Amino acid sequence: MEVSQFLAQNNAKHGTVITADFQEAGRGRIRGRRWEMEKGGALAFTVLLRLPMIPAGLTLRAGLAVAFAIEDFAPTLRGKALIKWPNDILLPSVHDKTTALKAVGIIAEGDGGNVHIGIGVNVSQKQMPDFLCGKATSISMAACADYDSGDRYRLLEKILLRLYDEIKAADWRERAEARLYKKGGQVCFAKGSADSGDIVTGALAGIGSDGELLIAPKGGAGTLAFTAGEIFTDPTSLYT
Repeated sequence: MEVSQFLAQNNAKHGTVITADFQEAGRGRIRGRRWEMEKGGALAFTVLLRLPMIPAGLTLRAGLAVAFAIEDFAPTLRGKALIKWPNDILLPSVHDKTTALKAVGIIAEGDGGNVHIGIGVNVSQKQMPDFLCGKATSISMAACADYDSGDRYRLLEKILLRLYDEIKAADWRERAEARLYKKGGQVCFAKGSADSGDIVTGALAGIGSDGELLIAPKGGAGTLAFTAGEIFTDPTSLYT
């Protein structure tokens, strides 16, 4: 992200893409969370966009682009890439196809007419370190297929083509809701940071017109809209 910001200050063009072969201290959306990746096993890149106005739901639009691109890349996963609001893509667990695990993280930041979209995708890893077991997966693991380091850039091309379309799409919200993790189900939601302790429990109703999360709280009337927070299924786990 810092490289993209530097390039933006030095007249880099709209659509500039910066890739990294290896990342030791990738930054997540929430302070203290890192995106670590196996060398040669993941795709990490940032897209610099020159936009006078940030499109509504930009992170979710990017998520749609990545979900569709993954399914273009690995057809056996078609219809199985889910969007976890606001910025993760989940794929089926290799051990339990009814469980969805994180395979992609996305972060989008605006900067005075510039937008930086950082995306990290687990591509060819065959196993995860112990601290990520049951929490994360890769395209190779979810698809039960072998991919190598060169395949990452074939995936990158597909993501960029999809992203170009999604930024302009008018029907992004409906299509994002169709892939929304836990839509219609009961969830716990931590408002603000994941460790805020400010928890709302209710049914995940959908996505608002600006990309906000809509929850119908237990015992309440109507829905509440949130622009920041973390979804989880119970207060002891952020990744189920």
